[in-house]
Amino acid sequence: MTVVDGGRAPQTARRFSGQITATGSPIPIDRSELAGLSVRCMDCGTVTPGDRPISLCPVCGGLLDAVIDIGSPMTPASFGQGLSPHLARSGVWRYRALLPAIPEAAIVTQGEGNTPLYVDDRLAAYAGLRAGSFGVKHEGHNPTGSFKDRGMTVGVSHAVAVGAKIVACASTGNTSASLASYAAAAGIPAMVLIPEGKISGGKLAQTIAYGARVVQIEGDFDIALRLLRELTASHDIYLTNSVNPFRPEGQKTIILELFEQLGWDVPDVITVPGGNLGNTAAFGKAIDEAYAVGLISRKPRLITVQAAGASPFARYFTSGWQTYEPMHAETVATAIKIGDPVSTPRARRTIEQTNGYVTMVTDAEILDAKALIDQVGIGCEPASAASLAGARKLVAEGIIGPDDSVIGILTGTVLKDTDAVMQYHMGDDADGHRRQLANRPIRVDATLDALARLLDTVIEAGPVATDNDALAGNV
Repeated sequence: MTVVDGGRAPQTARRFSGQITATGSPIPIDRSELAGLSVRCMDCGTVTPGDRPISLCPVCGGLLDAVIDIGSPMTPASFGQGLSPHLARSGVWRYRALLPAIPEAAIVTQGEGNTPLYVDDRLAAYAGLRAGSFGVKHEGHNPTGSFKDRGMTVGVSHAVAVGAKIVACASTGNTSASLASYAAAAGIPAMVLIPEGKISGGKLAQTIAYGARVVQIEGDFDIALRLLRELTASHDIYLTNSVNPFRPEGQKTIILELFEQLGWDVPDVITVPGGNLGNTAAFGKAIDEAYAVGLISRKPRLITVQAAGASPFARYFTSGWQTYEPMHAETVATAIKIGDPVSTPRARRTIEQTNGYVTMVTDAEILDAKALIDQVGIGCEPASAASLAGARKLVAEGIIGPDDSVIGILTGTVLKDTDAVMQYHMGDDADGHRRQLANRPIRVDATLDALARLLDTVIEAGPVATDNDALAGNV
């Protein structure tokens, strides 16, 4: 043994191989490796190779679906087998058997998915459901704090596979944060268009921190997306909004993972917030494919819940699918503040194929539901709470039965919009009254006696979320 430098033995250079490893440099993929990728137009049925950036049917301009082989039966054992460790650990890529055949060398993963399913009887009581029959699947536990990471791992991986030079999106916040993170991991420049002054500071901070080029547009999200789609039609830019047929494939895994968590015994109803309707579209595709390959024996009913101030899809449904009118969106739930959702045709297909339903709830209903979700220790951003608020409304209307089993999807973490938290608890409702679930800081003198007197009051009052009126829905 050769001894050098103070008696230490020479060592071979070591390179870690982490659970998540990124080099910041995309690996070139030979086009022949993309032969298994194709997309199908939902309108005219034209099948087109998926070995290039593509968002709309080249024949009729319709929306596209990624083609997945569902010709053979599958079992739960079909998932997670024969995968490299970093794919098997991903709550998206472990379902590779029902995902596009993107070469592994192109896959950009940050361990997304694997999100928890919470069951809390206080939420069930608020919704008007029996104990044990209401749960929430929390997508805020993803790497950047929202469900968007599930879609972005597939979208950005496809971008790497086809050799994209730049990726871009329009966003109300969550998409931009997710794209910025995954593009940074992949080593691809990212540009995001945001409506100026209309997204939460937390989401904007994420996007800036992850290094994306942020472009503020004088207008709302719908204007930003329209401009970006026009730009991508004439320039070599990879679009990652939900009009992209590959991004919804990742979002399908929310449903596949949920079914697996439930032992493939599906709930009666799934409620999901609706903005650009990418989740509604993706969930329908996941349900159809899981049913087609024999993983589930029946289809749950999918219910999309929109904010009243951003509810073109709900109004379209109420008209019997006769009248669709875009609207100027205005809601405190900024993640679903979209007035002309691009995935409307795919979302309608989901509602029709699952005997689903579409409803709308007010901002007050969203914020009260959010306050309860927060105060039982789960927490979510405002848009997420539409799933609980919608369930409560539809139980009261008899659309959801009191004995139905219901799962609500929470789309983002409580930290996504801390301004909304403070405004709810520190401000008053529309009538100038303190909200029943408001949890305001208490000011006391800096003395032991003052703290002792307060202590007795706090113990006697108990947790805010055990208030009987609140749990009965009388917030």
